Amino acid sequence: MFIRLAEQHRQMVQDLVMNLQALAIVLENQGYLASCYTCGGQMNSASFMVSLGDNHLIRFLVSDYGITWTEMRDDRELMKLEGAEAISQLQELANLIKYQINPSDYRLISLQQA
Repeated sequence: MFIRLAEQHRQMVQDLVMNLQALAIVLENQGYLASCYTCGGQMNSASFMVSLGDNHLIRFLVSDYGITWTEMRDDRELMKLEGAEAISQLQELANLIKYQINPSDYRLISLQQA
């Protein structure tokens, strides 16, 4: 049972890394400063960052050790989430892109939730 769970976790991390890479490309194509760096070829960790303007930065880290969403403005941490909550926040950002809502307005949405 534990071997199966470990493999499912590895697969989930790899899927998440691939989706982060795609999101970074979409954001770059829309004119935002975005990046997604991975370590090695196994896609078992990534660092995703996007600047939404006005010193508003989103950082999303994923690895076998955990998943973290950090939102900062003017070098101050506004919100830090981990695990499923971090992934949900990432989905919210992806939905803004999908429905063509300006991500620079995103801070208003996240601040209302905080």
